Amino acid sequence: MEEYFVCPECGSEEVEVISERGREVKLRCSECGHVWQITLSKLIKIPIIVSKHERSFKRFAELPEDEEIKVGDIVEIEDDEVRITGIELEENKRVEKALIKDVKTLWGESLTYPKIIGVSIYLPKGITQSFKVKVDREEEFAVGEVLEVGGYTFKIDKIKTENKMLRHGKAKADKIVRIMGRPIRARASRSLEIYRGYKGEQSPQT
Repeated sequence: MEEYFVCPECGSEEVEVISERGREVKLRCSECGHVWQITLSKLIKIPIIVSKHERSFKRFAELPEDEEIKVGDIVEIEDDEVRITGIELEENKRVEKALIKDVKTLWGESLTYPKIIGVSIYLPKGITQSFKVKVDREEEFAVGEVLEVGGYTFKIDKIKTENKMLRHGKAKADKIVRIMGRPIRARASRSLEIYRGYKGEQSPQT
């Protein structure tokens, strides 16, 4: 959750920090020249469980206690950028949004780790060949595109995203859950890397 400021006089976001003393910050609007002072909210440490697919790691995020956080927000921690997927209050109550001071634990997905998506290739006689592949989160996939994975060349028929099923168009890997298609005799536009399990940190930091 990045801190940003808006000028109370003209509404511009072109604001510069003149000075900082503790939580006291003096600001100046680059558009109209207005100068004002604010007191930043106190930062508190909130545990956050960061998921990297089948592995999870406990970290801490420093967040302003009086602000609201909701599922889908992106939080920066020391070594990662995390999209919030769950918010837990006392007594294990799960909510979609809450004031940070009321949060017991946050849950999130690492955005610096590659996206893992499912691939289903529908073969003759009702057989389905499935893979998990590792892709860059900014990579795009389009219905009708020809791909190769695990020795199979196939054309994408459908793309299942977090919110809907696409039978036309394209989507970023970051939003894709599964790609579905049928084998085809053609040249693939690219090959996909099969995901073979988490590689990285060996144990969570507490």
